[in-house]
This record gives sequence, structure tokens and C-alpha cells, in this order.
Amino acid sequence: MLSKYIKEQKIPRLRVWTSLLIRTVQTASEINAPQERWKALNEIDAGVCEEMTYEEIKEKYPQEFAAREENKFKYRYPRGESYEDLVSRLEPVIMELERQENVLVVAHQAVLRCLLAYFLDKKSSEIPYIKVPLHTILKLTRSAYGCEIQEIRVPVDAVDDHQLL
Repeated sequence: MLSKYIKEQKIPRLRVWTSLLIRTVQTASEINAPQERWKALNEIDAGVCEEMTYEEIKEKYPQEFAAREENKFKYRYPRGESYEDLVSRLEPVIMELERQENVLVVAHQAVLRCLLAYFLDKKSSEIPYIKVPLHTILKLTRSAYGCEIQEIRVPVDAVDDHQLL
């Protein structure tokens, strides 16, 4: 569905960037445009909590769960990353995005939150709470005072796991 939509848009000089993770590579695989894989676009590293649900983390690591809730931006998973670490990891991607014309970034929620925060001029404390709906194209268009954002829903059934402040 994504490739069909992108093809219909006839975007000049489109480039596609994905993480190295299979789900983003597969999502972009049918898009007929030059593609690049960026390790920096990989999802936030949850360390010992990798592949656990929030409920499982709360049960197995209650102190970690509480610490994360206290300050989600600075909280670092044991042997993993924080949003603050992720922002630093994404700096080269952001610098390169600034030089590009039309880039489709197929990435993960935490990564997209960080990129959106930069382009929409959000505070670091807001990053973990920026809504990034699943199976939705977020089209950013530069304007005189930053970026305008448009949401284009791709009709795929998905779970909404967004957490509010």
C-alpha cells in the first residue's frame, strides 16, 4: 500500500532511508527509488528490556519502570539507550536531511519522535510524548516558519500504543 501511494505522488528525486531492521527494509522494499540503510535510524535500544512489553518491564523491573516514568527523556534502559542518547545518535541523519530535497524515512516510533521534535521545534522533554501513529505517513513540508505536518493514514489494522503525558 505504501509503495502504491508513493508511486501515485510522483515525487521528484525521491530517496528512501530506512533503519537496518528487517521491518523497515520490508516496508520500503517495493518503493521504486534509491534506498539507503542507516544504522542511526535503528529503534531505541531497550537493553535488558528489549522485546518486553511495558507490563512485563513493570513486573520484572519495577524500579526501572518507575524511573522511566519519572523522566522518559533522560531515562536510560539498563545496557541500553535513552531518548537523549538517541537524539545524539540521530544528529548526522538530521544534518543530512537538512541537505536533501525529498526523503522518505521509514523508521521506528522513538526515532521518528526525535526527528519530528527537531523539525517541529519541540522541547526535549516533549520528545517521548510526541504522537507517532502507526501505519501513517507524516509528510513534513518546509514553510517560512518551520515545517507543516500532514498525516496520511495507510489503511492497515494496528494497535495504538501511544502514551500520553
